[in-house]
Amino acid sequence: MTALLTILLVTFVAVAIWQLIKIFDLAQVGESNSAVATDKDNKINGYLMLAFLAFIYIITIVCIWYLGDLPLLSNSASEHGPDIDNLMIISLVIIFIVQTFTQFLLHYFAYKYKGEKGKKALFYADNNTLEAIWTGIPVVVLAGLIIYGLFTWNDIMNVDKEEDPLVVELYAQQFNWKARYAGSDNVLGKANVRLIDLDKANILGVDEDDPNAQDDVVVTELHLPKGRPVLFKMRSQDVLHSAYMPHFRAQMNCVPGMVTQFAFTPTVTTAEMRQNPDMQDKVKNINNIRVEKSKALMAEDEEGLDPYEFDYLLLCNKICGKSHYNMQMKIVVETEEEFNAWMSEQKTFANSLN
Repeated sequence: MTALLTILLVTFVAVAIWQLIKIFDLAQVGESNSAVATDKDNKINGYLMLAFLAFIYIITIVCIWYLGDLPLLSNSASEHGPDIDNLMIISLVIIFIVQTFTQFLLHYFAYKYKGEKGKKALFYADNNTLEAIWTGIPVVVLAGLIIYGLFTWNDIMNVDKEEDPLVVELYAQQFNWKARYAGSDNVLGKANVRLIDLDKANILGVDEDDPNAQDDVVVTELHLPKGRPVLFKMRSQDVLHSAYMPHFRAQMNCVPGMVTQFAFTPTVTTAEMRQNPDMQDKVKNINNIRVEKSKALMAEDEEGLDPYEFDYLLLCNKICGKSHYNMQMKIVVETEEEFNAWMSEQKTFANSLN
């Protein structure tokens, strides 16, 4: 597949250079130029347009066949995930239909109305019916998509406080993540980057005098209980980051100087996702490559490397600097009992200060 793509790329570059040379020759002022298109030239170009149309359809079918699995759309792990997936699938179907139809018209008309002596294309100076059709249809379709998207977004963003969501802060900095749980009172203590004190290990700038901050818990691995809503409060210490959790269909910018939020309810534990046969097959190839690179670059011991291990990840989806690619944090989704047991082992903010 890589070799085929390389050949196609080289071919396209060669054709582009050839066309640029022809354009340069035609643009020469004051020189005799016999490069006037004949009926034969126009016919050849008309057939080439049909050939290119066929190529577009063939490459589209090949890409759908080999790359159209859309693996993430089969592994949603949040309550609102299916709604996001449906919205994406509807959008892709509409785009595919429109692209197929418009590309056909574009290339077919280029062939049908190719230049021929004595032939003149039918020309409409104005046609209100056609204008209404090609303006009205996109307006209706786009309005439907936008309205559906707004309702979906509102359902996700409107957090019901009566459900007692678990409050967690995601703290972004170049180039790592920290998570801060609100503790037993489920209320996050105040925080400000000006309060960061590395001597006391207060790395998030939490207000040490705030009573609500005393039971907060700061960790480097995010644990979430299955079936309980989680409300994330997001901050950035330095530049613009984006908290991206693909399997939970969650993404929100982390903006310096302000707090943003996003909420979702996990529905599939890490252990359950690892037992999913589809996920095992999809992770296998990706992680085999990762393991091989780790062995080559880091000379890691083969022990402890499981090429079939799956983990949820929190990623940064904004290019935030030279190590952006490696800015991630492991997410563990577990049962409520397992989560409570893990939480009971963590130090509170008051006990973690030096």
